[in-house]
Amino acid sequence: MKRTDIERKERELRRASKKQDVLERKTTNYKSKNQAGYFIDTLASLFFYNDDQIFNCLTEEKILELLEEMKESIPEKNWETIIRKAIKKTGVAQKEEAFQQILSILH
Repeated sequence: MKRTDIERKERELRRASKKQDVLERKTTNYKSKNQAGYFIDTLASLFFYNDDQIFNCLTEEKILELLEEMKESIPEKNWETIIRKAIKKTGVAQKEEAFQQILSILH
């Protein structure tokens, strides 16, 4: 084999290993349940909403369980930020109303 062929194969191997490393980091980024990103994404996915409001803030059992997990693993000073970001991720118009409802559950 020529030197250029060997170098090309080495570059391809480096690219493949780098791509695999990046994919591993992305998938394990917040798999641990004690990170804020996990709670933001999970909470936003549990909401049932339309363009105006979130409907199941107070009634969905999975949301209540997730909030209990969050209370155990995240410091209290970060709770409001996590809730606001999850609500913002939904894109509803009545953000403050949903925030107050969820906050009333936490306290």
